[in-house]
Amino acid sequence: MNVEVLAERAIAGDEDSFTTLIQGMQERIYRMAFSYVRNKDEALEIVQETVYKAYISIHKLQQPQYFATWLTRIAVNCALDHIRKSQKIIYMEKEPERSYVPGQKEEIIDLYEALDGLDEKSRMVIVMRYLEDLPLKDIAEILEQPLSSVKSVLYRGLEKLKINLEESEHLG
Repeated sequence: MNVEVLAERAIAGDEDSFTTLIQGMQERIYRMAFSYVRNKDEALEIVQETVYKAYISIHKLQQPQYFATWLTRIAVNCALDHIRKSQKIIYMEKEPERSYVPGQKEEIIDLYEALDGLDEKSRMVIVMRYLEDLPLKDIAEILEQPLSSVKSVLYRGLEKLKINLEESEHLG
C-alpha cells in the first residue's frame, strides 16, 4: 500500500496505518536524530518525541503525499528542541557509535568534527542532503525556506566543510 493511502487512513484515525507509516520511517528518523545529538539514547528519545508529536497532530496533515516531509520536519524540530533544552554543546571527541564504512573510522570522525564546525543551518542542510539523501526541494519544505536559500546555504556550507576538512587533514 502506498504512503499517501496510508497517510489518508492515518489522518482518518486508523492507528494501524499510522504504525505502518512510522515503521517505514523510523530508521530514517533515528539517523536524523543521531546526526544531531551523536548519542544513541538521546536519539531514541527524539524518535519517541517525534512519533508522539506526529500521532497527536496527524489530523493536521493536509497533504497526505507529504507525510515523509512532514514527519522529517517534526523530527528536526524535536532534535533542535532537545539540544536547546539540554543546553548541550556537541563535541565529537568520542568516536561515533556506528561507522558507516568499516575500516575508515578516522575519516568518519574527521567528517563529524568538520560538520560540528559549521553553523546549525548549514549542518542541517548538509546532513539532510548527503547523509539522509533528501532532495533539495524537500529540505526547503522541511526548513520552510525558499529553494534558492537552501541552495545558497548548502553551497556555503560545503565550502566551509571543505576548509574544515583540509584544516583537520593538515593538523592530523
